[in-house]
This record gives sequence, C-alpha cells and structure tokens, in this order.
Amino acid sequence: MLTSPPRRLALAVALGGWCAALVGVRIGLTGSGFGLFLGWNLFLAAVPLAASTWLVRLDRRGAGGAALVAVGAVWLLFFPNAPYILTDLVHLRGRPPVPFWYDLAVLLSAAGVGLLAGYVSLADVQGVVARRWGGAAGWASAVGALFLGAFGVYLGRVLRWNSWDLLTTPLGLARDVLGPVLAPRAHLSAVVVTLVFGGMLTAGYVALRALAAPPAR
Repeated sequence: MLTSPPRRLALAVALGGWCAALVGVRIGLTGSGFGLFLGWNLFLAAVPLAASTWLVRLDRRGAGGAALVAVGAVWLLFFPNAPYILTDLVHLRGRPPVPFWYDLAVLLSAAGVGLLAGYVSLADVQGVVARRWGGAAGWASAVGALFLGAFGVYLGRVLRWNSWDLLTTPLGLARDVLGPVLAPRAHLSAVVVTLVFGGMLTAGYVALRALAAPPAR
C-alpha cells in the first residue's frame, strides 16, 4: 500500500481529475448537472483516508492510546462513505443524448476511486492495530470495519442517514442502529445487506492485500 503522503496526493489528484474530467465533459455537452453529486461523495470518501494518514503519523510518533482511539473513531465514522459510492450505480439509466456506456464509465470511475481510498485507509488502520496488538488483531479489526462499513452503506442508501447525523440526530440514528442488533429477525433487510456487502468488501480487500504482498523468495 502507498505510504508516502506525496505519492498519495499525486494519485488522488490524478484519479480525482479523471472523474472530474468525465463529469465536466458531460456537463459541457449537455448542460446537465448529472454527476456533480459524485464530487461530494468522493470528498466524503477521502475523509477516512485523511484520517488514516493522520493515524499512521501519530502512531509513528509514539502517540498515546487516547489520541489513536479518537482519530480511529473519526476514521470509522466516515469509512462507510468510501464503499457507499458503489451504490451510486442506482443512478444508472438511459439519459439521451449521452450514451449509456458513458454514464456507466462516470459512475464506475467514481466508485472505483472511492473504494480504493477506503481500502488504502483500511490498510493504514490495520497496520497500526497490528503494530500495537499483533497481526491477528489487525485482521480482526479490518474485517470488523468492513462489515460495519457495509452496515453503514445500508444506513446511508436504504435509510438515508449521513455520517454527521451522529451529531445532529443522534437518537434517531441510534434507534436505527440498535434495531437490527437487538432484533435481527425484524430487520432482515439490514442483516442481509450487511452480510452480502460485508462479504463482498472483505473478498475484495483480501484479494488486494494478497496482490500487494511482496512475492515469496
């Protein structure tokens, strides 16, 4: 995984620029603002990456556990915004005169960038946990975060909650969070979405980590 902030920034600018170019061309040709929402969603997906970069820096400086927990909590709060962009594919439909394949490219590009940002940030957090408490704890935290992220996708796409609602509407959000936990049979949709998306995200992350691992000698 990329560990150098300058390299991360350069890659983020390049990938973000590609997404912006696709949307910009579409707006220029049609005058339609479709796709502008992706800019906000990509910004939210970048928040956990910024938090995880900060977390790694604190860890390397030997920061105390309280500081790491605080930054880690911010990371976890915003982490679901990264895989959430995958669900923006619900906006895919024919919008003449723009070809269907072009809007597919726009949405897939944004989804790929958002998911990559989430995976890189997760690798950061896993690395910090592994250095502090061992490899098993690192993987447990990673898988747990992926399933929590999948649940966050359900809260965002199906129930339309946002990360900042934890501050603005905490009681309502708490009700919808605790409902599936306390009565899973009464909230089968939440359980199924979490399991399916969690499994998908975990499979992708494990594959990415396996491909990124240095070859055995």
